[in-house]
Amino acid sequence: MQARPPVCARCSRLLSQKTPPKQQPRHHPKYLSTASAITPSPPLDQTIVSVPPISRYPPTQPPSHRPPEFRKSQLHRQYTSLLRSTPLMLLFQHNNLKATEWMAVRRELANALRTHDTDSPEKDPQYIPSDSIKIQIIQSRIFSAALRVVEYWDPSPQSQKAAPSSDPLDPSTQSSASGIPNATPSPSDPAFTHALSRTAHAAVAAKKKTHPLTPLLSGPLAILTFPAVSPRHMKTALSILAPKGPNFPAPRRRVNPGYHDPVTQAGLQKLLLLGARVEGTVFDTEGTRWVGGIEGGLEGLRGQLVGLLQGFGAGLTGALEGAGRSLYFTVEGRRLMLEEENNPAKGAEEEGTT
Repeated sequence: MQARPPVCARCSRLLSQKTPPKQQPRHHPKYLSTASAITPSPPLDQTIVSVPPISRYPPTQPPSHRPPEFRKSQLHRQYTSLLRSTPLMLLFQHNNLKATEWMAVRRELANALRTHDTDSPEKDPQYIPSDSIKIQIIQSRIFSAALRVVEYWDPSPQSQKAAPSSDPLDPSTQSSASGIPNATPSPSDPAFTHALSRTAHAAVAAKKKTHPLTPLLSGPLAILTFPAVSPRHMKTALSILAPKGPNFPAPRRRVNPGYHDPVTQAGLQKLLLLGARVEGTVFDTEGTRWVGGIEGGLEGLRGQLVGLLQGFGAGLTGALEGAGRSLYFTVEGRRLMLEEENNPAKGAEEEGTT
């Protein structure tokens, strides 16, 4: 049975019970003097090789001359990548085209280029998907700045020369992180050699009017980009956007009635072909049409070059052989004359026998 709580004898009330306080465990002074924290020992690799410094910026967005979050900086980066990856580019000037006119022009261009997808098999080395050929409006000043960076700025030798070594085992590596470019977020560091770096901007600042394409980069512009050099696709695009003469005829109304729509014709009349950039070489309108008029594309051009070289070699061989033959006949005739002069009797016998 449980023990009953104590009750007061006078008032019969329950008396409160006080619990004694808990006694704290006492540590012996002998064990306090010998206690120590247990810490794991560092790995052997950390004792031999020092840890490289932590990067102070994301690797995909290094410090730039201009703030990278601005739209101009992103357009500059986009145009730089476009110029480096596009071997063929047509330059047009557009004059106040409306949205409906742009839609009509893009529609007719896509329909004309889509015919190559059905006519040309995918195994063809010159096969280009029609979706990869695009026309877009550009900002002329930003495009000009990106063009100067692509043409006149080569980051490879500068980066190899300016970038210091960050290997901890290299004796030339500084002990602090101030000399390592991965830890210094200053835009003026010469180790940064990307297109938006201050080093690239200072290298091309004095070459604003030296590129042949610079005089054309004024006013409202649009570019037609090709992922590869294809004169056949170029001829088709010129027949739609800038038809001229017998080599680049416009499609007939019976074949393509949408091309002769008033909205489409109004948009095409506002487009003006200025030139082209083919593998880094600038062509005017006549040169652009010459590239587009190459029969058979690049394979036809290679065939013409091979035929020209073979014809030149055959002509050179014939000229050299003709000179040798004439010399041989001359020497042989002279030898016969000398033999007749030295032996006149033998010559008379030969004449009698004949």
